[in-house]
Amino acid sequence: MSEKQTGETQGLARNLKSRHVQLIAIGGTIGTGLFLGAGKSIHLAGPSILFAYLLTGIVCFMLMRALGELLLSDLNLHSFVDFIKEYLGESAGFIAGWTYWICWVTIAMAEVTATGLYMKFWFPSLPQWLPGLLMLIILLGVNLITVGAFGEVEFWFALIKIVAIIALIAVGIFMVIVGYKTPTGQASLSNLTNYGGIFPTGAKGFILSFQMVVFSFIGIEMVGMTASETQNPEKLLPKAINDIPLRIILFYVGALFVIMCIYPWSHLSASQSPFVQVFKNIGIRSAAGIVNFVVITASASACNSSLFSTGRMLFSLAYDSDNRFLHHFGKLSKSRVPASALLFSTVVIAFAVLLNLFIPNIVFTLVSSVATTCFLFIWGAIIVTHLRYRKTKLAAASTFKAPWQPFADYFVLAFLVFVAVVLCLEKSTLIALIISVIWFAGLYLVKFSHDRHRATGKRVK
Repeated sequence: MSEKQTGETQGLARNLKSRHVQLIAIGGTIGTGLFLGAGKSIHLAGPSILFAYLLTGIVCFMLMRALGELLLSDLNLHSFVDFIKEYLGESAGFIAGWTYWICWVTIAMAEVTATGLYMKFWFPSLPQWLPGLLMLIILLGVNLITVGAFGEVEFWFALIKIVAIIALIAVGIFMVIVGYKTPTGQASLSNLTNYGGIFPTGAKGFILSFQMVVFSFIGIEMVGMTASETQNPEKLLPKAINDIPLRIILFYVGALFVIMCIYPWSHLSASQSPFVQVFKNIGIRSAAGIVNFVVITASASACNSSLFSTGRMLFSLAYDSDNRFLHHFGKLSKSRVPASALLFSTVVIAFAVLLNLFIPNIVFTLVSSVATTCFLFIWGAIIVTHLRYRKTKLAAASTFKAPWQPFADYFVLAFLVFVAVVLCLEKSTLIALIISVIWFAGLYLVKFSHDRHRATGKRVK
């Protein structure tokens, strides 16, 4: 890493506290994938979706432990992209950095889309693009203040939805115990098995559900972007990494288990939030309104995390670049935030407004599939980097060793290949996969052209 980059990165304010770091990673993950995307995954797999979430959660835990060992092996490197560049080469770091940036851009697009869908619960005639645009502008303002402002807003956003999920699980358990009457019968554990069994759509439905399930977990690695702005990272990062995956598994599996006990899975719509549907259909209108507010908060939280990640990643990429246009994004504002990078990322994210105008019915599936595909590459790059790291002398002195090595790393890679194959089985996700491959090819050509131009320039001199 150059002295220039190190100095600038040190200019980022270390204002993120323990409670911020803990909630940021949870906030970035528990969002649209759970509150809206779960409707599609339940529709595809039925109750077997619980096993899909559990398996993906285990994979994510293995991924996070590998990431944690990397981050704590050298605190002078400030994100996992720096480690990819260190162990896999500059080209891999370039592709990973820009891919991670576009990953969070597409996630933010999904959140912008989801907000418009949620608002239709109260305002059916409201244009789908308008609520998301307003949310984007407000969150940009928050992120431009200080990193502490971002952390505080994200803390409360995440806390709201965590409390709501815990409350929903508690209410659901009570409804099952008392056999609460619903339009389809009553809340009962038997709802999990009385509508086709645990695997009602067979192996195909279970397998196809992994696209949205994996999308639900993307963002879990975001803790790897907070290292340079975290107080006492040696203490806080291990705790965050150890706690977050298990909490997320509990929230996902617990919440969806309760949802399908209250209301039969086959009666849930694939295009609406199952959380809102359940309370609306059993006649608790006010509760449905409260849940809808919570899911809007969750969407805002995930979008907030997206802005943070895109801004920091673009800032890092621009500071490493000798491109005059990009160099403008490698500067900090007076409040020590990458303001120019945040503004540009927000403009790109706002492209989702046009998508919602012209293709409102497929935009969510499209952008979520693109995000999933790109994250498969990012996660795979982290694991391959970890495998390379373990062959160095530094690994012997690790204070936060990843367990079950190297089996765990190879298991994660096999899972990622499996999900990539799943994306080829559906037309909508296959299109997203093709778009992602074109993106990777384009990045490689840009990097190759840049390196060749720079080498030619040196020879001329």
